[in-house]
Amino acid sequence: MTPTLRTARLLLTPYVPADEDDFVALFQDSRVSRWMGDGPESEAEDRAMFGRVFTKVYALNRFDVWAVRLDGAFVGHAEIKPAKVVEGWELVYALAESAWGQGLGTELAEAIVDYGFAELGLAEVHATVAEPNVASIGLLKKIGFRHVRDIEEDGGTVVVLTRTKADAPDDQRPSASGGA
Repeated sequence: MTPTLRTARLLLTPYVPADEDDFVALFQDSRVSRWMGDGPESEAEDRAMFGRVFTKVYALNRFDVWAVRLDGAFVGHAEIKPAKVVEGWELVYALAESAWGQGLGTELAEAIVDYGFAELGLAEVHATVAEPNVASIGLLKKIGFRHVRDIEEDGGTVVVLTRTKADAPDDQRPSASGGA
């Protein structure tokens, strides 16, 4: 069962049926969806994908998927799931354009990665990002992901980044305590 997570400003909750229109609006926004999967899909395909969150993901307890809220308003989508392309667990996130430029992506990605390490017991978390999405690549590097390889696809290059528990930036690593 996907748990509820909180960050300083965000609330991540399992989707409920009433989230469908917000989910579809997010994925129908080409400024967001151009970076997701194979890019924009039809509204019918996005509605079908939302339905599969309940029938294929939640019902079978396959992985965690969240609606992301800021001050009660839907602002994004997040998940952590097994992915063959990275041979491990992949972080996926998307924020509405209204939430860009506020550090929320960093806060969201960090929360999901921390959850993967602490609650799922993962040794590493991966992300795949279209090479032109420099903002997302920069965000991930800022929180300790490192570029490990590129995948050439028909639509362009996909950058694979990985973070292990030891890859946290210095300001996010626990400090050693004790004395001499």
